[in-house]
Order: sequence, then structure tokens, then C-alpha cells
Amino acid sequence: MISASNVTMRYGGKILFEDVSTTFLPERRYGLTGPNGAGKSTFMKLLSGELEPQKGNLVRPKKLGILRQDQFAFDQYRVVDTVIMGNMPLWNALEEREELYSKPDLTDDDGMRLGELEGVVAEEDGYTAESDAAVLLDGLDIPEPLHERRMGELQGGQKVRVLLAQALFGRPEALLLDEPTNYLDLESIHWLQNFLTRYQGTVVVISHDRHFLNAVCTHTADIDYQTIIPYPGGYDDMVLQKTQIRSRIESENAQREKKISQLNEFIARFAAGTRASQVTSRKKEVERLQTTELARSNIQRPFIKFDMKRPSGRHALEVKNVNKSYDGLRVIKNFAAAVQRGEKIALMGRNGAGKTTLLKALLANGPGVDDPDVGLDSGTVTWGHEVQIGYFAQDHRASIRNGTTVSEWLHDWDPQASKEEIRGLLGQMLFSGEEGMKPTDALSGGEAARLTFCKLMLQKPNVLVFDEPTNHLDLESINALNVALQKFEGTVLLVTHDEDLVDEVATRIWRFHDDGIEDFLGTYEEYSSAVAK
Repeated sequence: MISASNVTMRYGGKILFEDVSTTFLPERRYGLTGPNGAGKSTFMKLLSGELEPQKGNLVRPKKLGILRQDQFAFDQYRVVDTVIMGNMPLWNALEEREELYSKPDLTDDDGMRLGELEGVVAEEDGYTAESDAAVLLDGLDIPEPLHERRMGELQGGQKVRVLLAQALFGRPEALLLDEPTNYLDLESIHWLQNFLTRYQGTVVVISHDRHFLNAVCTHTADIDYQTIIPYPGGYDDMVLQKTQIRSRIESENAQREKKISQLNEFIARFAAGTRASQVTSRKKEVERLQTTELARSNIQRPFIKFDMKRPSGRHALEVKNVNKSYDGLRVIKNFAAAVQRGEKIALMGRNGAGKTTLLKALLANGPGVDDPDVGLDSGTVTWGHEVQIGYFAQDHRASIRNGTTVSEWLHDWDPQASKEEIRGLLGQMLFSGEEGMKPTDALSGGEAARLTFCKLMLQKPNVLVFDEPTNHLDLESINALNVALQKFEGTVLLVTHDEDLVDEVATRIWRFHDDGIEDFLGTYEEYSSAVAK
């Protein structure tokens, strides 16, 4: 169990949460939700003990599993050792035991200490530690040949999965997971969902993956109105309850305001007359009914709408015998497909399967694409009549020029656009007022993604190509993107591990397997049903 009592955190004049008292119980899995900047990561650091509250106190179990965000902290260690470090008492005992055994001569004190250490190793299941770590690593798609490698030799996504295995290792009483699905493919996310639903301890998880939160969480702790409000159920359950509660309060306040208006009218009419006692009683009733001001929510919802200057021809794209290698390995082999206007294709498969590689091959000679990292080795890619492409690259931050402002950078993409149009687009994506003058050098990951959406809305292409667009977005922005893609009348190519986005947007699936790319003409639901048969 983890409990917080009267916890307060402020930064300058901004209150994140004040006098929060809440409890996270065993055998419950809590989603910690709230928009970017609400204080989710700060509260998670309080729960882990990394930060101390400015006011109040926290009680936590002795054994916590924590997903570490620093990918480089363990670069000098073996992968399997990094996982075992998730149980620090065990790791320290193993290290000290090895040091003692390496001594040429053992003293009596050394022998006594070895006995104590062996007791710790046995109690913490140290004799099966490496095999237990290997099971976790295999489940997270870290194959056995990598287990003996140094962490510094792994790619970023692989490091994240190792750090996730570290958090899960050693049967902790509670798990604190900050964005555990980042850089995980759908297979790994499903494995994690199954693991967490079987886990018997307390889970507190921050995630911007709505499907994951709905699948895993028994409860939701929402940071809003400068406090933390617990709700039963997953993310969608929380949104429904929160909306109903606020609607009820607003309705009650409207009725109160109407009653107050009627009472004030009576007071104004008879204040100077002979009905003084009635006026006095109504004044008291007005005071009693005075509407309590609704606390202000810190949730901001962007508005995304992708329009087209003109539609493309009926045949948007034709691909014949495309081959593409990456780092000397042939990843795409003789791929062929024909894409019709209006199709929305999700590219799915494990990390490293070639999804980004295929996108960059298809973008070769693509109208409106200015990216030196695209191209193919052989085959032909023919884009259709009047096609104009809007591209959201996985490394989209690199395409935003530094040394300018948000407004100036956006205006560069269409010098004919008026200042009002630029301001309107920026406002839709939550760059309001002076934020339009923010230096591009200072953009966060989420801000860079929202600015790239502004660029696409300004350009009005008829083909949208997205490579992992949700990595730095909060749930409100992801939901807005989901709705915008459903309503978009053009063609979409989409790489994402957000299951709801695939399920609700895609009309066609390109599934990457070891032996090639499966082309399924149908929705994700239809594809999942076909695979299950």
C-alpha cells in the first residue's frame, strides 16, 4: 500500500496539487492521469521517494519497482545485471559475496559475513536470479544473445525494455511505471498488459495510451483542479464520471443563479417598502445560495482538423517490387501494393521490422517531401495525380529550425498566409498569446509535435504520412488526432503502437512479419478476428 497525507507541491506561483490525501491499495492498478504539466511525473517522484513533498508525508512499502527514465545510467553493465539491479538488496549481496570469494584468504569475520550474504541471496531468490531475469527479457523481446551484452551496445527502444524488466524484477510490492509503453511495439505492450493484470501488488502507471489504461487499470487517479481525484475504472470510465459530475455541478449552479436572480429582483422592488422582514430573509437566502465558483480545470484540448487544398486522383500510390536495406540488412523485399484515394493504412509489426524503412522508401520522390533520409534501393514508387504529401517524421523535432520563433517558423511554410491565420492555427494547438513568440530552441517534445501538426494543417496536403506521431502527446492531443484522422477525407499512412488509434482510424493493415509484409484489406478489428480463427 502507498498513501499520501496532506501532500502539497508548488513551483513558484503555480500550484500542482494542494493538501492531497489519497491511498493506493494492493491488488489495484491505478492510472495516474492529467495533461502535460499537471504534475504526474512530480507526483510519481514523490511516491518513489526521489522527491520530498513541500508539505505532508507519504508511506510506501520497502520494495518498490520503479521504471527508470535515464537510459544511459547502466551503459557499463551487462543487460542481465541491469535487470537484477531492480532488487538492490540482492544485487548488493551478490556483489559483496563475489568480492569476498575473490580474496585469496578468508578471515573468520569474512566467513560469518558470507553466511549472512548467502541468507540474503536465498531469501531474495538469488540462485535463480539470472534465469528469472531472462524470462522477463524474453517476454519484452530482448533475445538471449543480448543478455550478456553491455547496455551501452543496445538501441534506445531496447534499453527501455530492459529498464522495464528491471522494474518488474524481484517481486516488488508496488510498481511505479512512468510511460512504460514508450518505444514498445504492440506485442510487447500486450505482454505487459497481461503481466500487470496478473500482478498482485499495487500498480501506479502514467501512460498516454488510452487502450493500455483501459485494459490495465482498475482505478484512475486524475490530477486536476489542483488536487488528485480517484475514480473507479479505467480512463474512459474516469472521463465519463468526471463529465457527469461537472455537468451536475454546473446544472445545480445554473438553478441557484436563477433562484438568486428572482430573490434579488424581490429585494430591489421592496427594499424601501414595508416588507423589510421579508427582504431581510431573502437577503439571507441569497447568501446561503451564493454559487460556489467552480474550480478551474487545467485540461486543455487542442483542435486538429486536416483539410485538403484539392483531392488527389483516384489512384494515390502504386508500388512495384520495392527493395530497401537498412544498415546493410535487406529489410523490405519485393514489396508491391496499390493505394486508392481515401484509404487509411496502418503499418504494424515489431520494432525493427521495417515500418519506418518502408515509409522512407515510399516517400522517395514524394511531392512536397523534403527529407534527405528517404529513398529506395530498387523498384518503383509512383504517386498519383495531384498528390501532395504531409509528412510527420519520427524525428520531427530535427526538422524544426532553431534560432527562430514558433510563429516565424510556421509562417515560412506559407509566406502568403495572414498573421490571423497563423495565430488561429497556433491557438488551435494551444500556442496562445505570447506563446506564438516562443523560441523554437525551447520547445518540448509535445510542443514540437503540436507545431508540426500546425504545419500540416497550414499546408493542407491530401496524403498524410505519420511515423509514431503520439510519442510525446498527452491523452487530449492523442484523442484530437484520432478524431481528425477519422474525419480526414484524404489518404493516410500511419505507423503507431497506439491500439485505439489503429482500431478507430485504419481501413487497411500492412502487417510486418519475418517473411514479408501481409496486406490485409480491412479494419484492425476485422484483421484481429481473422487472425484469431
